[in-house]
Amino acid sequence: QVQLVESGGGLVQPGGSLRLSCAASGSIVSIYAMGWYRQAPGKQRELVALITSGGSTNYADSVKGRFTISRDNAKNTVYLQMNSLKPEDTAVYYCKLDGVASGAYYHSSPYWGQGTQVTVSS
Repeated sequence: QVQLVESGGGLVQPGGSLRLSCAASGSIVSIYAMGWYRQAPGKQRELVALITSGGSTNYADSVKGRFTISRDNAKNTVYLQMNSLKPEDTAVYYCKLDGVASGAYYHSSPYWGQGTQVTVSS
């Protein structure tokens, strides 16, 4: 059993910064990939950033150079540092875990966080 808790969302002015966190718990042995997705009203959910257990990262073109994804394996936590925020970044941000091994089992289905609202506005 795996539980995810997201935090760090809020209201920020354009050009500001926010740091999102997603902590997983539940006898976790390893997590292959941890990522952040976002969904704005009326739009499809999109991948923002992804990081693997080996440290490889992938970013959406729209956030390259502004966002940084990182993970703390000891804490089973993934972070998203968001700098130079733009109004276009306004969305609900969801964390996602893939390839979760907990206890003696490997989970074939991904785990999703509850989502945290990020609003960038003057």
